[in-house]
Amino acid sequence: MPKNVVPEAARRRRKPTKGGVVLSERLIVETAMRLLQQHGREGLTVRRLGAALGADPSSLYRYFRGADDLTLAIADELIGRAVRGWEATGDWRADLRDLGLRIHSAYLAHPQAAVLTASRVSGRANEIDADEVILGVLRSAGLPDREVVRVYHAFIDQTLAFAALDAAGRALPHAARVADEAVWHATYARLPAQTHPNIAATASLLVERMNDSAYPTALEMLLDSAATTLARSAADGQHSA
Repeated sequence: MPKNVVPEAARRRRKPTKGGVVLSERLIVETAMRLLQQHGREGLTVRRLGAALGADPSSLYRYFRGADDLTLAIADELIGRAVRGWEATGDWRADLRDLGLRIHSAYLAHPQAAVLTASRVSGRANEIDADEVILGVLRSAGLPDREVVRVYHAFIDQTLAFAALDAAGRALPHAARVADEAVWHATYARLPAQTHPNIAATASLLVERMNDSAYPTALEMLLDSAATTLARSAADGQHSA
């Protein structure tokens, strides 16, 4: 049976740890993210987290039911950092672009945490607030709700998929990342036109682009598609009027 998580008010009354730290859910999450950044997924253990906080590892179960509960809290913190302080401009396309780039950047700032959490659905406050904002942007554009949900689904999955993909690259050991990036110069750019005419014809462009994230381009394609859907929906509305 999972242990009961102590309400936040009760946690604040806890005495400082032997290291002089007053534990909180936020402090634990931030420390866990730092350990992920320093040691990777395998380095995040309850024992190591307790040591970093100067606390008995068992005390962490007052805040989280287990490792998976902590993972969901980290996921929620990442999305919270992305949208914290964001304000709408009233231009749905600019607003959706800004939200996508902010989410992508927030995950890339913590690649190990991103790889661990990008596929998760936490159902926590920050995630819910972000979903409410994104859906609101799409509804403000005038899309029917069925199309709102369709575009939202593609938008959030695309954003998190690219975040996970790009974060995985950043999370590689430095030598492996450098070696991967060099392949476009050392291998693809040297393939002869006689055997690989299409690669040879585009080699310089591949070298120029392929080590950068394709997310901005994919995001613009999605926005173009949403704009087309919006125009079609408006035209259908005029015809039926």
